[in-house]
Amino acid sequence: MFAVYADSFASSADDPLTGLVLGERPDPVAPDGWTTVTVKAASLNHHDLWSLRGVGLKAEALPMILGCDAAGYDEDGNEVVVHAVVSDPAWTGDETFDPRRSLLSERHQGTLADQVIVPRRNVVPKPASMSFEEAACLPTAWLTAYRMLFTQGGLKAGDTVLVQGAGGGVATALITLARAGGLRVLATSRDEAKRAKALELGAHEVFESGARLPIKVDAVMETVGRATWSHSIRALRPGGKIVISGTTSGPNLDDAELTRIFFLQLSVIGSTMGTRDELASLVTMLDATGARPVIDRVLPMTEARDGFAAMASGDVFGKIVFTR
Repeated sequence: MFAVYADSFASSADDPLTGLVLGERPDPVAPDGWTTVTVKAASLNHHDLWSLRGVGLKAEALPMILGCDAAGYDEDGNEVVVHAVVSDPAWTGDETFDPRRSLLSERHQGTLADQVIVPRRNVVPKPASMSFEEAACLPTAWLTAYRMLFTQGGLKAGDTVLVQGAGGGVATALITLARAGGLRVLATSRDEAKRAKALELGAHEVFESGARLPIKVDAVMETVGRATWSHSIRALRPGGKIVISGTTSGPNLDDAELTRIFFLQLSVIGSTMGTRDELASLVTMLDATGARPVIDRVLPMTEARDGFAAMASGDVFGKIVFTR
């Protein structure tokens, strides 16, 4: 079958695509309790670039088919969305707390291929109202955003939220989902065009990164890290929450703002991916509200290298989707 896979790790952080290969790989064979999904669409994540750099992926696992997200047909012909978190078979409860969990493309072959095998519990019905391309955007970035806002953040209609770094897949999902959930949405970006697009997505107000805000917010959704951390802390009302699910600008802080955190009784909450049940809830929410993922571009999987290059350069607003 055709697949997009890592054959080696990048020799330079400036050129993560040196180990990327597009070609043939053996058809997967599903063990007991697993199912084979025929992929119709799959989306790209920063996780895939990190994998090419050898982050979270061991050399002995190579060659590894990349990709966490997919939508397609299961063995019975049902339209499904793939949940990317693979937990231990004996694990019960929230899969994100399983210390032995992994994502597709870490220990198990990923979704950028004609077929992918996953545990049967890892498929969620795709509603007819949603295209395969839209559904393929959900399992990583959009599920991450859903959990940040509504599970870890505990936000409800009428609350005010700040989304840092509008433009990436998680940030665009946060803006869209927050607006669909009845929140007041503020967003920041260094790029004027991305600020304009954030308004189109549903942000009520947009600001340059680091700009003083007219109000204090109930929560900040933080995926940038070092570059925006101080601004995020200073944007919160007393008792507010910062939910962090990424550090794209780096994890090492110049000032952790500990004095403000304890004096204002702020909550710093980590959030990672989401559960199968949360993915099902996210799908239901989008089906009911009509909100849809922002797709930057759709490419045939045979042109995946172009999509990887665009993400590596930062030339993206929303999700990059590959189709078969």
